[in-house]
Formats: sequence, C-alpha cells, structure tokens
Amino acid sequence: MKVAILDDYQSVADSMADWSRLPPGTQVQYFHDHLADPDALVRRLKGFQVVMGMRERTPFPKAVLARLPELRLLITSGGRNASFDTAAATELGIAVCGTTGEGEGPTELTWGLILGIARQIPQEDQRTRQGKWGTTVGVGLNGKTLGLLGLGHIGSQVAKVGNALDMNVVAWSQNLTAQRAAECHVTLVDKDTLFRDSDIVSIHVRLSPRTKGLVGAHELGLMKSTAYFINISRGPIVDEKALLDVLTRKAIAGAGLDTFDVEPLPKNHPFLKLSNTLLTPHVGYVTEEAYRAHYTGTVDDIRAFASGEAIRVINPEVVTTPQFRGPE
Repeated sequence: MKVAILDDYQSVADSMADWSRLPPGTQVQYFHDHLADPDALVRRLKGFQVVMGMRERTPFPKAVLARLPELRLLITSGGRNASFDTAAATELGIAVCGTTGEGEGPTELTWGLILGIARQIPQEDQRTRQGKWGTTVGVGLNGKTLGLLGLGHIGSQVAKVGNALDMNVVAWSQNLTAQRAAECHVTLVDKDTLFRDSDIVSIHVRLSPRTKGLVGAHELGLMKSTAYFINISRGPIVDEKALLDVLTRKAIAGAGLDTFDVEPLPKNHPFLKLSNTLLTPHVGYVTEEAYRAHYTGTVDDIRAFASGEAIRVINPEVVTTPQFRGPE
C-alpha cells in the first residue's frame, strides 16, 4: 500500500506521528510543495492507494478523483473538507475519512492578528531591529466594538476574549438567534449595523454556497475609516477586489488576513504591496498539537481501513456502493 501525504509545507509530518504503526509493507511519501495544476497532481498520485491532504490545501474535485483509479482512501485533517468532492468519491467507491483536532489555534491566531495590527507589532519589531525606537501609535481595544460575522465554536471563543478585554461584542450571521448571542454574552445586530458600528470586524463562518461573497463592497463600504478587518475563515467569503479597493484607498485602517482566494498567495499579489495588511499563510490551525492530532489520526484511519473497519468515515454510504474499492 502506497500512502501520499500532501502539502507538508513545514516538512514536519514524518515527526508528528508514529508511522511505523502502519501495516507492514506500507510505503509513505511526504510531499512538501503544492501542486495547483490538476494534471500534475494526477501524475504525482498515480499508483497511490491512500492520499492525505490538509484542509483545504489541495482540492480533489471529481475531475481529479476520476483519474486516480487506484485511490481507495482519501483522508482530510479535521472532520470535513469543502475542497473534497465527497459525492464524487462516493460514486467512485473511494472512502473519505477525517481526523481529530486539538487546541484553539484559529481562535488564538485571530487575536494574534487583531493585536498585531492594532498595536502595529510587526512594524515596531522591524524598526526596532533597524535602530529606530517608538515610531508608531497603537490603538487600544478596551471599550471598542468587536463585530463577529458568525458565532459558532470559534466565534464564541473569540467573543470570550473580547469580553475579557471589556469590548462591546456584537454578532450577526444568517442563522444566529438572540438566545445564542445571549449565551455568549454578545449582542445580536443586523449585518449592516455590525459593519457600520464595529472597530474590529472578524469573520467566523464556514465557506458554503450561501456564504461565498457574503462580504462585498456594500458591507466594506459601511466600515469606519479607523476600523480593522480580520479573516481567518476562508478567502472566498469576502469579495477580494472590494477588500483590495478599500485597503488601497485606506477607506479602512487595515486588514489581518490568514486566508485568500488563491493559496499559496501568488508572489505578485497586491495584498503583499500594501502597508496596512498583516498577512499569514493560512496557519490558523497550524500548531504542534493540531498537527500531532491530524497525523496520528491519519495513521489510525489507515490502520482501521486496512483492517476492514474504517473509522471517522465522512461518506459512510460509500461502503454500500457496488463500486466500493475496499481495503486490500
């Protein structure tokens, strides 16, 4: 059995789990680069029975899955992956499994971006190293309004920190109720009010057909010129051209971004040229604790699948399809 571990950007997958626990004869290959071209991806994965991908670094649409006849098990970090065509995998008889997670990495990075951009920490670090002392004036958060687009698990954890800082925390999403908001000590407001009144707007909804483009020129145009925009969720939730426009015109104070329309971020992307952006390479979930959980879970998934008792199956109906390929 051949196993491909994709998008191991930091070259750490080998050390994050005990791969010797895999069945005898299993060959594991780690890939440290990202292939955006579907044809190149198919060429790379020919002959592999198992593929593991970090959510959502490498997409697996039907057009790719259909060209990998030997693939029988597709694993994602976490419990879901919007860039995997699970329906197509089921149709093709490919089992899709997830892993466990660990820690509150996305919540912590959200606050890293908020504090970093409000207090201009990267600029002060760089200028201190250049021998310059005290060149910026930061913005305090106490008493300011934190607007959360989404109040699920991550949004509610971000709200806790906002409340601890004595911020006025407000929230909106398509399904958010006043009861849920009250449980999180948050005030439910309408969407326009959130963007108009907030000093920090932070995105915490999942990417789906109804959230794609949820934040556009209208919403960004409502924001204060002194407000900051944070997105650690998914790039396509926001109209990237509209965000570039308000940042370029400095119609808002700045943005802290961990996710983008195209990842990795192209080297000539306009975001990289703006002085009012704080950018990280989709590392919200990238912590040692989370990686150990993801990769150990991958080992467990492969062992279970090889024994004929798959675990954490995202498409359980696959085992009932006539074309299910099954374990060796």
